[in-house]
Amino acid sequence: MGFFLLHSLMHPYISPLAKYFKANADAESAIKIKAYMRNQFEFFGFKAATRHSISKAHLKASLPNYKDLELIVHELYALPQREYQYFALDLMAAMKKHWTPDIIHLIEFVLTTKSWWETVDQSASDLTGPYFKKFPHQIIPITGSWNNSSNFWLQRSSIMFQKRYKQETDTALLSQYILAQTHSKEFFIQKAIGWSLREYGKTNPQWVKNFVQLHSILPLSKREATRNLI
Repeated sequence: MGFFLLHSLMHPYISPLAKYFKANADAESAIKIKAYMRNQFEFFGFKAATRHSISKAHLKASLPNYKDLELIVHELYALPQREYQYFALDLMAAMKKHWTPDIIHLIEFVLTTKSWWETVDQSASDLTGPYFKKFPHQIIPITGSWNNSSNFWLQRSSIMFQKRYKQETDTALLSQYILAQTHSKEFFIQKAIGWSLREYGKTNPQWVKNFVQLHSILPLSKREATRNLI
């Protein structure tokens, strides 16, 4: 009874998705995935390939009205299974052509709600990176506030949003944000520093070598940054 009551209260766009998720649930796998994610979230437990297939099919079948996006994302984030949050990010990315500058408030919501490395990193690839490409005038005010924030997921996002920018990377800004956090004891910040440098090293390895030589960064960040450098 509870299942049907829950689904009757869902936004109509979510209800078909929930049925697909439930039909593909794997309780045994869900226990393992939950343990891997430090028991922070519930899971349906199906494989990533299955989730991507369901998500792609649902997005291809229809997209909601853009004015309903915020409501739908909030509902997806209120649901216990982590796969709903993954779909929320997929949905936001799929509606990129409709984005207006104030979508940043919804992006900040997903960065700071039920936060963990996998959703924050997916957001860097699919949300924050594309957002600042589309609205470059927002880069300094928004990412600057993130880097100065007390929320380390926002700090991480300020460092990681350029990870797919390649030759378009603003190295001065990347340096500024890394150096502001370089002595952070937070594991996820140290990793973000290393990962952002490693990613840019695929485009400009000499710049990364010079940066690591010139600046004192913590050992974890340095190992990540130089892992693929010759």
